Amino acid sequence: MAGQIDARLAELGIDLPDAPAPAANYLPWVITGNLVMISGQIPMAGGELAITGTVGDGTVTEDDAIAEARKCAINLLAQLKTATGGDLDKVKRVVKLGGFVASQPSFTMQPKVINAASDLMVEVFGDAGRHSRFAVGASALPLGCVVEIEGIFEIEA
Repeated sequence: MAGQIDARLAELGIDLPDAPAPAANYLPWVITGNLVMISGQIPMAGGELAITGTVGDGTVTEDDAIAEARKCAINLLAQLKTATGGDLDKVKRVVKLGGFVASQPSFTMQPKVINAASDLMVEVFGDAGRHSRFAVGASALPLGCVVEIEGIFEIEA
């Protein structure tokens, strides 16, 4: 039977993918105490990146980057669902997100891009989705992706 968070995802029209496998020698998530630390998620969908490049160089728009940040957030939720044994109702709060945006030095709207992930967490978890955060620019990200986001979540112990 689907829980409250699964029902909320369905209301939002979000079907979580299978949690992406790590691309190297690291764990996709680690639980310590009642915290789940999720490794940086890139905007893979169907095993592929739809967009590569950097914001501000003419290849990627701000709106493109915002859409990619939302995909990262969905992948965070997919990892979180795996970490909680399939029960997202175990999530007590989103503690922190950290976002990286591949961007030119002249682009300074990284927080606006990462807001797409922050907004999704609040849409899904309500007030428990409000979190601390960082949003920074990077000259390049893995596989040429536009956005990468990591997260820390508190779960029932």
